[in-house]
Amino acid sequence: MRALPGLPGWWTESLTSWCAFDVAHDEQRVAALEAQSTEPGFWDDSDRARSVMQRLAATREHVQTWRGLERRVQETRDLLELAQSEGDEEMDEAAAAELDAIEKRLAALEFQLQLSGEYDNRNAILAVHAGAGGTESQDWAEMLLRLYLRWAERRGFAADLLDTTEGEEAGIKSATVEISGPYAYGYLKSERGVHRLVRQSPFDSSHARHTSFAKVEVMPEVEGTGEITIDPDDIRIDVFRSSGAGGQNVQKNSTAVRITHIPTGIVVTCQNERSQGRNKDSAMKVLESRLLEREMVRQEEEKARLKGQHVDVSFGSQIRNYVLHPYKMVKDLRTGEETSDTTAVLDGEIDPFIEAYLKSRVGEEE
Repeated sequence: MRALPGLPGWWTESLTSWCAFDVAHDEQRVAALEAQSTEPGFWDDSDRARSVMQRLAATREHVQTWRGLERRVQETRDLLELAQSEGDEEMDEAAAAELDAIEKRLAALEFQLQLSGEYDNRNAILAVHAGAGGTESQDWAEMLLRLYLRWAERRGFAADLLDTTEGEEAGIKSATVEISGPYAYGYLKSERGVHRLVRQSPFDSSHARHTSFAKVEVMPEVEGTGEITIDPDDIRIDVFRSSGAGGQNVQKNSTAVRITHIPTGIVVTCQNERSQGRNKDSAMKVLESRLLEREMVRQEEEKARLKGQHVDVSFGSQIRNYVLHPYKMVKDLRTGEETSDTTAVLDGEIDPFIEAYLKSRVGEEE
């Protein structure tokens, strides 16, 4: 393919190659999901059906976007060659303007190109845990929870709070939320780790400077039956009265559910719903995601062993500093991405950090 002026020669070749292989694979996925959606009894399991339809819509849009861009490149190249052969300056200017538009569109789509992991297109289960430090850390955990809820709102993603444990004086000890939207896990996996806050304490009469920590976990939601199998004999289910919000009905009845996975020791609680059955369903969903996450860690460790490399697959390493005093700065320790607009970040504007992380990870997850 002849190179288009204004872009390196490899650009058009890479785009064509990408469309020929990756998009062709996605086209096959669209066909498979469409066939699945027409199977008898497809809507008997409404949660599974909604998940399939969501993936179908996202994959179909992905294919249409990149096939459309591929056509625009081809048409622009043809127009440019015609303009050059006929010496038509007006046509040449039109081709150049279209080329600029394609460049801008490609830059906007570059973000999505990073989301090629096996689970990236799934919904996410996100959990926030306050670190040691009592009220300070619990308040920081609630601030982080609000950050992610605002981020989801900005993107038009649904956020369903599954479980919350309130702090004694303020904030939260922990919270678990399901965030549903195209590539929710692919975006949010960058947030996994320990977040550190430095500020003047609003709970200290002397307004001394305090450092607080909170841990964020992000797991892909399990899709379809059979992906994670849980033996009923391997779990213990306890019910208890909810300690969180929900009104007197929740307080009077044992609607909260705690599930313990005996082989791994994983414990999951859900208490935000009024129905014990719905809390149990939510708890099982979180347990499945935690077991999938556990398997992902095992696979990462095995890949690292085979490659003879050391890979930090722990979810407890510090990833980002949020400094509100004596100066204002949010800095990601993995990528060096930083900003002084702490208000915007705490209001959910974290896309620059997500984008920087995804770009830094290109080629590492193969």
